[in-house]
Amino acid sequence: MRWQLGRRSQNIEDRRGLSPTRGFPLPRGIPMSRGVRRGGLGGIGLIIFVLIALFLGIDPSLLLQTDTVTEVPYTEAPGTQPPADDEMAQFVATVLGYTEDTWAALFKQMGRDYREPTLVMFSGQVASGCGFAQAAMGPFYCPMDEKVYIDLSFYRELHDRFGAPGDFAQAYVIAHEVGHHVQHLLGIAEQVQNLRQQVSETEANELSVMMELQADCLAGIWAHHTERAQPILEQGDIEEGLNAAAAIGDDRLQQQAQGYVVPDAFTHGSSAQRVRWFRQGLDSGDLQACDTFDADQL
Repeated sequence: MRWQLGRRSQNIEDRRGLSPTRGFPLPRGIPMSRGVRRGGLGGIGLIIFVLIALFLGIDPSLLLQTDTVTEVPYTEAPGTQPPADDEMAQFVATVLGYTEDTWAALFKQMGRDYREPTLVMFSGQVASGCGFAQAAMGPFYCPMDEKVYIDLSFYRELHDRFGAPGDFAQAYVIAHEVGHHVQHLLGIAEQVQNLRQQVSETEANELSVMMELQADCLAGIWAHHTERAQPILEQGDIEEGLNAAAAIGDDRLQQQAQGYVVPDAFTHGSSAQRVRWFRQGLDSGDLQACDTFDADQL
């Protein structure tokens, strides 16, 4: 991926090395939008969560996953700009800059203004507008403060444990989380969250899957339009992105964690689904092509 000459976003908070401290309570029960996932819940699900947490590090539970946070009396000092000689941090800032430019242009075409999110880099644990979070949860988006949170150690796990190396695979992770921000700005996330509270757990999981697959599709749209505006892709980059999408499919994670697959428990979609919808956005570049909620087949 040709990123070195790209514009670095200034919407970066480097909180690595900072620790949350006791303070005023944060909002209660606000769901976070994890993007590529690491987790599960309850009983056997708790065991699965621990296993996946050891492996991965992402999961979009934005306004669509069931994970909520309880009252967490933590605050945290504001972050700083990352050092200029920190290549990974500069890569993250550049990818965020690409998302800002691309989505600003697409929102302008829709007659809307794009409100840029902030990306917070942290290590180990972090206090967000959605509550206290740990690195084991993986990258996530919080709609309450409109920030994307990522512990960069996740990229090492993506490479080492899940066999999804490459800088474009890393860019896909950020683009997916920014996709949740786009859903938030368009009002999709709020509608889905309201619906999830009115239906059964199985139906709520289905809505989560649709949200996650749409975020994958939006990540593909970002790549499509960014490449047209300023060619950044090199040979093998698309394969890296598709491989990353496949590596974090629910079926693959469940198989690795427990040795069998439970489709009704999917919250992000299977590997094949995630690849298909990322490819859908990448090939079409059309927002309407990402309507997972009205698709004949996910």
